[in-house]
Amino acid sequence: MAKAQKKKEQQPASTGSKPKEIVSYEAKAMEEAKTKPRTERWGVVHVYSSKNDTLITMTDISGSETIAVSSGGMMVNADSQEGSPYAAMQAAYKVAATAKDKGVTNINIEIRAPGGHGPKTPGSGAQAVVRVLARSGLRVNRISDVTPIPTDTTKRPGGRRGRRV
Repeated sequence: MAKAQKKKEQQPASTGSKPKEIVSYEAKAMEEAKTKPRTERWGVVHVYSSKNDTLITMTDISGSETIAVSSGGMMVNADSQEGSPYAAMQAAYKVAATAKDKGVTNINIEIRAPGGHGPKTPGSGAQAVVRVLARSGLRVNRISDVTPIPTDTTKRPGGRRGRRV
């Protein structure tokens, strides 16, 4: 019996059929990726971070359509906690979740500080917002500072001799 089984294994299956090609899963995935159109939607995240609050607004690239809005004051109860990094992180989580639901995949981040006569450095919430947005799965393309810096401005309060204490 062993000789009969060996003879069957040695015989070719059929002369007219071609052998099947072995295709890996990676090759199939690459072919599907080439045929499917990429759906990328871009958004711009405007972050206004002062000492007292952090405001986050996400718009489309042109800025005409607002996708999501949140602020530090919406996340905490105490007024003194509005400008904290924790409140900014919670607001950023909310904006990121809304953006993903609406199909946004890539973002540009614009950070703004109060500017003018006041301090031109963003508050403590700005760094927390950038960190959360980067970790949330949205692809960050650019981070820019859009703080308004006056070239010529109105006169500082206090008069000619300055503020007298």
